[in-house]
Amino acid sequence: MQLSTTEHEQLYAILQQYDENPQVQRMREFIQHGDVTTYQHCKNVVRVSFWLNRRLHLHADETSLAVGAFLHDFYLYDWHKRSTFHGLRRLFEMHGFSHPGYACVNAQQVFHITKKEQNIIASHMWPLTFRHVPTCREAFIVCLADKYCAVVESMFRRSRVAAARSADGEDTAW
Repeated sequence: MQLSTTEHEQLYAILQQYDENPQVQRMREFIQHGDVTTYQHCKNVVRVSFWLNRRLHLHADETSLAVGAFLHDFYLYDWHKRSTFHGLRRLFEMHGFSHPGYACVNAQQVFHITKKEQNIIASHMWPLTFRHVPTCREAFIVCLADKYCAVVESMFRRSRVAAARSADGEDTAW
């Protein structure tokens, strides 16, 4: 799923203000899937979402799509340290169920995101978060892109060399 140079430039123009925020840069500190950081995972979801929208002619609002995809995991904690199971009563407190809410609150506080962007972030784990249903095409696209990226990142782990290269800033382009 390759984007053109022009598409990369368009994404950067949309997301530059978000990407330069120190809070967003903190996502580089946390591992999401395999060796992939939360920051890189969010960039992957942005690219896949943008590609799906363009190639399938889905006519989604590209700004909301990109912002929602980029901030969908803006929860800012190490979920590997918080995901112990404490019984069915506390099931919905586990990361898979709760992190969309944390990400949405953080995005609202830091960036004052739109209602559509809130829906994208809050519903990206649907159907797991069955009470938060995607209500716009952008949210459905990000929901699908997130699952695709999670599978690819988990099943086909990048090599340690590729992870080190990414950490050195070689994979900073949109």
